[in-house]
Amino acid sequence: MSSRPSPTTTPLTADARIPLRGHLRHTGALIRRNLLWIRQDPESMFDALLMPVVFTLLFVYVFGGSIGQALGGGQDGYVQYVIPGMLAMTSMTLSQGVGTGFNQDFNSGVMDRFRALPIGRGSVLFAKIGVELARMLFATTVLMIVAVAVGFRITNWPGLFATVGLSAAFASAIMWVFITLGVVMKNAQSVQAMGFLVLFPLQFGSSIFAPTDSMPSWLRTFTDYNPLSSLADAARGLMVGGPVAHDLWVTLAWSVLITAVMAPVAIHKFRTKS
Repeated sequence: MSSRPSPTTTPLTADARIPLRGHLRHTGALIRRNLLWIRQDPESMFDALLMPVVFTLLFVYVFGGSIGQALGGGQDGYVQYVIPGMLAMTSMTLSQGVGTGFNQDFNSGVMDRFRALPIGRGSVLFAKIGVELARMLFATTVLMIVAVAVGFRITNWPGLFATVGLSAAFASAIMWVFITLGVVMKNAQSVQAMGFLVLFPLQFGSSIFAPTDSMPSWLRTFTDYNPLSSLADAARGLMVGGPVAHDLWVTLAWSVLITAVMAPVAIHKFRTKS
């Protein structure tokens, strides 16, 4: 009786023998599969739909008055400050979904089916990233609709589109971190818990919600090197005006660095997971 083939001997490992056109076709098919799964489980889109609404209303109407006074522009001034930061935060938070989805596919046996198919491993990874980027664009659209409703003024449309592209580039880099967590953690709850430990200090120890000038010196040092601060400040410069170049290049450098370090780790863990 033949034994079950190991993951290292299945057709899924033959990436080098699959032409680029084949990889693109496989990736497209898997993206369609993931989108159909979302269609069958619309609740999976609730975070992309509700998170921008809840966080925008919370920070604008609960904290906007006091922080806006400190900024010198009242609640209206705070809206112009916080919305670009919220856009940066949305890209970071939704990146966690790729890790939980990956973990669920492993635990449900879906990955075993993929391993038995003559498709490249890279197609599985990039399809997941592509669908999460689509979710991010959906959440960004919802965020901007709510932002306009609470008084945000879009004065620079090219800057808005550039911000969305910059956020997508940074989110793509962060997704490799969560793909790694999705592979190595035992269940989706563990991925979510670890993701919270990563995201919480990065989000609130940044310039997303408030300026960092009044923070203690040790915390301000952390925020200065926090990539989310650079992303939020670059988004403000692009969308409402102000310095852009430094924070833009810092964000792109972080994106390249995180991808260069974590993508090989994620791919290796994915290839060797039994």
